[in-house]
Amino acid sequence: MVSLHSSVSNSPTKNAKQHFTRRSFLPDYQNILWQIETGFVRTFTYLEDGTTVALGLWGPGDITGKSMSKIEPYQMECLTKVEVRILLIEDWYQPQETLLAHIQQAEELMVIRSYKKVDTMLIKLLAWLSKKFGSEVEQGRLIDMRLTHEDLAEMLGSTRVTITRILGQFEEEGLIDRLSLHRIVVREEDIWHYEI
Repeated sequence: MVSLHSSVSNSPTKNAKQHFTRRSFLPDYQNILWQIETGFVRTFTYLEDGTTVALGLWGPGDITGKSMSKIEPYQMECLTKVEVRILLIEDWYQPQETLLAHIQQAEELMVIRSYKKVDTMLIKLLAWLSKKFGSEVEQGRLIDMRLTHEDLAEMLGSTRVTITRILGQFEEEGLIDRLSLHRIVVREEDIWHYEI
């Protein structure tokens, strides 16, 4: 099991801020939710054979926590450095908004994973990521989540080798630019014309 690297105390207090390093895990305390202030977190589970199943991606303003899922195991991994604020379930003031956001994201990811071809799933995933988390730059929209090829493969139920090959193809076609530290610029005007 992966060890936890963070500044979490044994007894979290309401509205306290915590900092986590890249690739560390948010603890799954009972009756605690995490409101992301900065950074990105992915939620996932894994099957008996070790296969990872992506459950969601969360960024600034989003709320996540083990208390919102019946899935076992439920992991919350920091994709970047993350700052979160602790919310106690009994003080949670916007449950409807948060639950709707989780349902909508689950539906969007389910549709993306329903395409038959991996290249179609990947282009749809990149478009979704750029819309939800991207920031405007001169060449398009920057996805600065530092997702590795393995992360993308796990989200789509594919392999790292396949994702690497398709990203290279997308770059050759001018649909994306790959930058250092696993950052991707999506050329939105081109991506919408991609042939499915």
